[in-house]
Amino acid sequence: MKIIIALFSLLLSLSTIAQKTDKKLHTKLTEIIKGFNGDIGIYVKNLRTGKTVSINADTIFPTASIVKVPILLGIMDKIEKGELKYDQQLTYKDSLLYEGSDILGSFKSDEKILLKKVMMLMLTTSDNTASLWLQSLAGKGTRINEILDSLGLVSTRVNSRTPGREANRTQYGWGQTTPYEMGSIFEKIYHNKLFSITACERMMRCLGRNYWDEDEAISQIPPTIEVFSKNGCVNASRSEVLLVNAPNNPYVFCIFTKNNKDVSWTHENEAWTMARKISATLWRYFEPKAK
Repeated sequence: MKIIIALFSLLLSLSTIAQKTDKKLHTKLTEIIKGFNGDIGIYVKNLRTGKTVSINADTIFPTASIVKVPILLGIMDKIEKGELKYDQQLTYKDSLLYEGSDILGSFKSDEKILLKKVMMLMLTTSDNTASLWLQSLAGKGTRINEILDSLGLVSTRVNSRTPGREANRTQYGWGQTTPYEMGSIFEKIYHNKLFSITACERMMRCLGRNYWDEDEAISQIPPTIEVFSKNGCVNASRSEVLLVNAPNNPYVFCIFTKNNKDVSWTHENEAWTMARKISATLWRYFEPKAK
């Protein structure tokens, strides 16, 4: 009798999972990604119905600059504890410079800047000098990873400048995550389930100002629609996470790629082109009556 009950419970569980999968959308997306020259993972969730599409959504991918989302969590943790203040003044030092074309890197040593402006540079323009400074202020990768672990995230980690993560850094770079885990972070922020409501609202405002909106999936969302997003790109990996606050069916869309054959930096890059196509498909699917 116990075996029968166990089997019934298992079948009921499998049936519930099946009902939560949007089979029609899954078919559409599977067709779009067919033949992609690289590895791809996708996670989509309709935040009204709870239905999802998962394609390699538990596979680990490099974050590239999407690692700046976990860094944001580390900074907000410090702000919530009163160890940092959102509008406190910081002093830039030349030793913080990360060579590149970042805005913060053009500062002179001892120039003053507000913490909230450094956060804006990290998320809006993906400034690496700002990001590494904030990673340090948040307690470094070790503390950020402790926060991620406390949230039940087992694959999302900061690797760079983090003791014990050297092998992971060699494999994945600055950070690593899965489409599902990164999507769940955005969903928790949206539903005010990370830290306080005030902190979640602040993070949403910070994530709603993405400068990089021409080549990526976000370009396919009408400019009148609020989108919280972060993208990350290196030669053979182009990835993006969006929470689209659509009027009828708000949704999360995560697309991660790695081992891409096309490593070009043009608008026609294969991964970017596919991300735009999927994004346009999702928008029409979730908001069919939108103009």
